[in-house]
Amino acid sequence: MIISVASGKGGTGKTTVSTSLAFALNSDVQFLDCDVEEPNAHIFIKPEIEQTEKVYILVPEVDKEKCNFCGKCQEVCAYNAIAVLPPGDNTEGKTLVFPELCHGCGACSYFCPQQCIKEVKREVGIIERGKRGNIEFIHGKLNIGEAMAPPVIRDVKKHIDPKKTVIIDAPPGTSCPVIMSIQGTDFCILVTEPTPFGLNDLVLAVEVLRKMVIPFGVVVNRSDLGDKKTSKYCDKEGIPVLMEIPFRKEIASAYSTGISITEGFPEYKEQFQKLFDTIKKEITE
Repeated sequence: MIISVASGKGGTGKTTVSTSLAFALNSDVQFLDCDVEEPNAHIFIKPEIEQTEKVYILVPEVDKEKCNFCGKCQEVCAYNAIAVLPPGDNTEGKTLVFPELCHGCGACSYFCPQQCIKEVKREVGIIERGKRGNIEFIHGKLNIGEAMAPPVIRDVKKHIDPKKTVIIDAPPGTSCPVIMSIQGTDFCILVTEPTPFGLNDLVLAVEVLRKMVIPFGVVVNRSDLGDKKTSKYCDKEGIPVLMEIPFRKEIASAYSTGISITEGFPEYKEQFQKLFDTIKKEITE
């Protein structure tokens, strides 16, 4: 079973929920932190890192001797990662490659009539793997200055073990990294808060999940703050509210020191186990 945990906006408590759920389960758990631009689940899981591997994407390298500056590579590149400057009266032609814009799709090398483009590796991040108790931990780290998270997320998800209960901590928002993280999961927990911003971004996240046809439910964090508009929206749309977590200063204090809810407050372990059982039932039905 693969469960993703997402949110329309940052700061709703997504990592709080995902790590607490991981600690609440007695079975073998595989935890994937796919928020590769700012991973922080390791602060709570505290795994012993055993393995590190680099993540690469393939980018074009042009053989200047073969290139006749026909411009086909520039034409097929959807990301403007190649610019062709034909030779002039007093200037040589140039084919410029912008690696930071390249998505590694391979179209330029495939369609090049002169076959003067080959693909070379460019490092964009790393993946670290480790363990803590019954939790196998994997997260990705995008290199500073890189613009594209999906290649790192894709490599993190290559390690999914379908025999285990997999929990994926997705990035916040509704952009490409989120789509890549939640794609192929059996169920998605949307974590929100009862505020105008929380509701606005929850609506966006719901639209994404409905288009992707992924079953989902909502966990309302800091449920006794804000207003009741989030609950009314869920009732109106037929969205199950799986769990409500009240605002407690003690929880916030523990979180600030890297302690998850189920670790710091054992009375919540049963609630997170019930959350898992509800999700399991939803998937089965």
